[in-house]
Amino acid sequence: MNPRNVFAERVGGGYFLDFDLKRDQLARYGLSVKEVEEVIATAIGGEDVTTTVEGRQRYPVNVRYARDFRDEIDKLKTVLVPVASATSAGDPLRVPVGELADILMVRGPGMIRDENGFLAGYVFVDMAGRDLGSYVDDLKSALGRITLPPGYTIQISGQYESLARLRERLGLILPLTLLVIVVLLFLNTASWVKTGIVLLAVPFSLVGAVWLMWLLSYHLSTAAWVGMIALMGLDAETGVFMLLYLDLAYDEAVKAGRMNGPEDLRQAAIQGAVKRVRPKMMTVMAAMMGLLPILWSNGAGADLMKRIAAPMIGGLLTSFVLELLVYPVLFVTWKSAEGRMRGHAE
Repeated sequence: MNPRNVFAERVGGGYFLDFDLKRDQLARYGLSVKEVEEVIATAIGGEDVTTTVEGRQRYPVNVRYARDFRDEIDKLKTVLVPVASATSAGDPLRVPVGELADILMVRGPGMIRDENGFLAGYVFVDMAGRDLGSYVDDLKSALGRITLPPGYTIQISGQYESLARLRERLGLILPLTLLVIVVLLFLNTASWVKTGIVLLAVPFSLVGAVWLMWLLSYHLSTAAWVGMIALMGLDAETGVFMLLYLDLAYDEAVKAGRMNGPEDLRQAAIQGAVKRVRPKMMTVMAAMMGLLPILWSNGAGADLMKRIAAPMIGGLLTSFVLELLVYPVLFVTWKSAEGRMRGHAE
């Protein structure tokens, strides 16, 4: 998809008077470049000589030739430069600028920009309908086929730099977040198997997060990643609830002496999953109902909050549904394998 708008900054849009000094003529009259440039700067460009004070206001007093003496190139050539080393009847000799310099009208940049000590020209790109990261990747691929003259370089700057820094930080934050969740889950369940089952909620929730962001035409951004990181904590919460009720139903059946075969195990899983849907749904809906109003907000910062809330809402929905469908099956498979291993050991 093409960018919405591209604006290339003009680097040659201004007209300027260029005084090209003749060094041989300066040497003939014993003038230095500085002396001639001072005359050009003060007589033509003007110079502040004092400041008037009118109450609390200050006004600079600028002295230069009247407009009638400097509005044409031919008139500028008649500006006189005093020669201190030569005198005529007691007065210093004055030489016209036209004899000391060539006055040319040239084109140049309206403003000189530099970056890291090098002259720079900017091309501004406004993206719409596409995420910035993939566009920059395609742009780099296209620019790689261009052969630049010596001394020229191309550098991509702007919001893309923030995105690149975000990728570097996420490379540290995401693994660290997962590690903290794994440690907390293991301390809570004291079982690596249960920890692994709870962590399955993460890919389940990513399905809904991606779907809802696609339906809302949201692209991956810093806010979206923040929402996904927060979603990991919600996934762990709902997964722990689901596994807790399955464990409670299994333990009750064992204490009552009703765990005598595969059918009893299946009934315990049904008891823990299907007949305990209401408290699980209340847990998930409480979080979703608190986040849903954000999707219809229009105040300051609403665009940012929408992209944080969208992956959390979509992820909670699919993780809840898939946990109800997949967790009981995994629980029955795990307990069956555990019972067979215990029987072989006996």
